[in-house]
Amino acid sequence: MTSKQRAYLRGLANTMEPILHVGKDGVNDNMVKQLSDALEARELIKGTVLQNCPLTAREAVDELCAGAKAEPVQCIGNRFVIYRAREKDPKIVLP
Repeated sequence: MTSKQRAYLRGLANTMEPILHVGKDGVNDNMVKQLSDALEARELIKGTVLQNCPLTAREAVDELCAGAKAEPVQCIGNRFVIYRAREKDPKIVLP
């Protein structure tokens, strides 16, 4: 993914509310499945890492992306953005 594509996705995610919350249990199989289902529906997800999580935001993003075969877009503070294009009929067209 190029920096221009990453900047475009960051702009799209700017107005989104976080829908994925990583809590005290960290990243598990159920969370990866939820992420994968959400990415299939939306393609771009914003999430947050709660204070009681044993992982940092970067560690959580890396584990989630590896499990869901997605790509990290941004990780600032305790918030992160993840992208995965749909195989059929993608909604977001990258520049």
